[in-house]
Order: sequence, then C-alpha cells, then structure tokens
Amino acid sequence: MAAAPRVLVLPYPAQGHVIPMMELSHCLVEHGVKVTFVNTELNHGLILGALATTDNELAGIDMVSVPDGLGSGEDRKDLARLTESFSKVMPVELEKLIGGINADARGSESIISWLIADVNMAWAFPVAKKLGLRAAGFCPSSAAMFATRIKIPEMIRDGVLDERGWPRRHGEFQLAPAVPHIDTSEFSWNRAAGDAEGQPVIFQLILRNNAATHLAETIVCNSVEELETGAFALFPGVLPVGPLSSSSGKPAGSFWAEDATCAAWLDAQPAGSVVYVAFGSLAAHDAAQLVELAEGLALTSRPFLWAVRPGSAGEELLGRLRTLAAPRGRVASWCPQRRVLAHHAVACFVTHCGWNSAMEAAASGVPLLCWPYFTDQFLNQSYICDVWRTGIKVPRPAAGGGGKTGIVGREVVRDKVEELLGDAGTKARALALRDLARRAVGEDGSSRRNLEQFVDLVRRSPS
Repeated sequence: MAAAPRVLVLPYPAQGHVIPMMELSHCLVEHGVKVTFVNTELNHGLILGALATTDNELAGIDMVSVPDGLGSGEDRKDLARLTESFSKVMPVELEKLIGGINADARGSESIISWLIADVNMAWAFPVAKKLGLRAAGFCPSSAAMFATRIKIPEMIRDGVLDERGWPRRHGEFQLAPAVPHIDTSEFSWNRAAGDAEGQPVIFQLILRNNAATHLAETIVCNSVEELETGAFALFPGVLPVGPLSSSSGKPAGSFWAEDATCAAWLDAQPAGSVVYVAFGSLAAHDAAQLVELAEGLALTSRPFLWAVRPGSAGEELLGRLRTLAAPRGRVASWCPQRRVLAHHAVACFVTHCGWNSAMEAAASGVPLLCWPYFTDQFLNQSYICDVWRTGIKVPRPAAGGGGKTGIVGREVVRDKVEELLGDAGTKARALALRDLARRAVGEDGSSRRNLEQFVDLVRRSPS
C-alpha cells in the first residue's frame, strides 16, 4: 500500500496566520494527508502551552519548529524587525528541517512532497524548488488584499505609489470594479506595527514574495468566491476554500489558553443581547482608550463579553476594566471566538476587522462594529461596511498631540453600538451572508469543490 502523502505547512509567525493554516491542515488530515506544521520556536511553545490546558489533541498534525533569529525577550510585535530577522535565518533552517525529516523517513513512512506556505512567506518556494518539492501558496487574507499586493508594479507605473511604496496620489483608490475602495494612506505595508522607519523592510518583503509566488503551482485562499467576485476575477487560478472555520472542536493553534467559562456565561444571557468585543492578537489600544471603551459599553445597558488578550493590559488596568464592566459585562482573556460568534446570545461584534474575524462573523451572521488597527484591516472594513453592508464604522477621531490618533469617546461607543443594533437591514444582510457562506462550504458548494480539487492535487503527488 502506498504511503499517505505528506505536506509541510508554513505560516507567517502571527496568530491570525497560524489559525487558518491549522484549519486547512485539519481538512488535509481528514482526507488522508499527513501534515507537518512549522512554527517559530516561540510560537511553537505558546501553542503547546495553550493545548496543555485543554483536552484537545492535534489530531494527526506533527508540530515542529525553527528559530526566527530573534533573541528571548525581543519585540516580535515590531513586524519590520521580525520580518528582517526571519528573512535571513529561516530559509536555511527550513532547508535543514526538510532535509532531516526526509532523510529520517523509513519503510512505510512518506517523505515530504509538498510545501504549503503562507504567501507572506513565499521566500520558502525557492527552498521547495531546490529540494524537489511541489509548492502551493496559502492566502490567509482576502483575495482583494492579495491582488493589491501583486499589483504593486502597476500602481507604481500608474503613479498611485512611488518606488518605496508610499502614496503619490491621495484619496480613495479602487483596484478594479467590484473591489472595495481604500484610502491610499491605508495600504497594508504602510500601516504595519512598529516604527514607520521599518516600512521599507515590510515593503521589500512583499516585493520578494511577489517575485517568488510564480513558483507555487496553485494558491488557495481563506475566502468565499461569491463574497469577492471582483477580486477573484483578477486571478482565476486562485482557489477560494473559505470560510475555514472548524466546528469540530479541533484545536486551531491558539497562542493562549481559551477561557472555557465564556460559554456558560453566554448561556445565561438572553438571545440576541450580548455585545462581543475582541481586537485580535496584535492590536494595542492605550489605557485611556480601553477605559473609554469600557465606560461606553457600560452606557449601552447591554450585557457584553470583552476578550482582553493576555499581556495587552496590566493587572491594575485589567482590574479597573473588570470593575467598570460589572455587573452586566464580563472581561475574559482569550475567548473561543468561533463558538462565541455562533452563540445565540451574541447580537453584534466590536472588531479590529482581521480577516479571520470577518470570515467567522460572516459564517455566523453577526453584524460588526468596525475598529481597524493596522495592515489589511482597513480594506476588510471596506468590504464589511461598503460592499457587504453588514457593519458600520467607528468614526476615526482627530489626531491629538504629536500626530497621534485621538481617543474614541464613551458616548461614541455607546451611540455606535445602539445604531448597529437598531439597524434591522444590517442584521438581515448579515444573515443572508451567513446563508451564502454556509452554502459555499456545504455539499457541492463552491468552497467545498475547490478544497476537494486542492486535496486531489496533493494526494495525486508521488510519496
């Protein structure tokens, strides 16, 4: 009997990239494909530590790690610094890892024949080619985001950008009909975490990734074709397989232990009453803004569940937020977001507009109050508010001293939550979007067919 095909999966080293690639890995395992999942050493330890607090198992996924080149305690939220480091260190480490795994394969064990890499790690495709592996890219963001990055040379030629990636033209820009508008000041590479001096590092990584993308045989995307028709029209070969959101309870590679008490708290709330608040794994609001948000949520007189990421607020501030939340609100740590959004008690979602959150909310029919922070989140907000019309925007405050963004006041928070929850049309469109997403992943749905096509491609490869 032929050995099962074996693939190596490589995400960009951030929570929002690991989760959808872990979900894709579970799909591959269910179809008889062996998966070796590569994280950086730090993230590998975080995931295993979070898993140790639950009864979940990795269900056939072999977890391994490579160094990212940064030392203990160095700031990995500075994406430019992280990018510069792993770009130098990880190609060599990845080659050594694959070579070692394949050299150690014995008997019925299969060797790695495919590399599935995040398109933000496309530097890995030349490594795959050198080692004789087939390669596929995975896009964890929207197809529109992928298209925008691939089209950078055209935008430079047309005078939208200069050679460094900064805007020449100011105002709204639309890549193609049916693709959302975005302000030219909000291109993802110019809105990354860290100092603005790090922008050239991010921009050059994108250009290198673009140049290497042609080495991938196919690109799969965590999106729904019917939700991004215009973007997928730009790249007919990209396979939308989303929304990738497991309902089986299999671990999705969380960096932090999930607060299991969230479900019991939600069970005690009336249907359609809870405001859920979460800003993902990297967004960082200062203490003054978090307090205003807590005060604004309290002013709504509605129950709310607020996931405050571990490490994003000190103990003193966290205690104050919990005091402000009482008695109706609950401040949790890291929530099982897919299950929270699917709960009948949840009425709306105050979100940073990460693509995973956008897809998970779409799959559950939850309206969104959009509060983007960086990178692709502004484009995602355009989809949510201007194209799908399943959410509204938190107004951006005027800049304060030193050019820093001002504070969104508590009254604004209250008013926007009440506006969203009082809008029956937005809720109806969110439910229609849910039905569309469910059809896409259902029997004979477009995403289901694309996933099966990709699995067949992998399984036909020689082991």
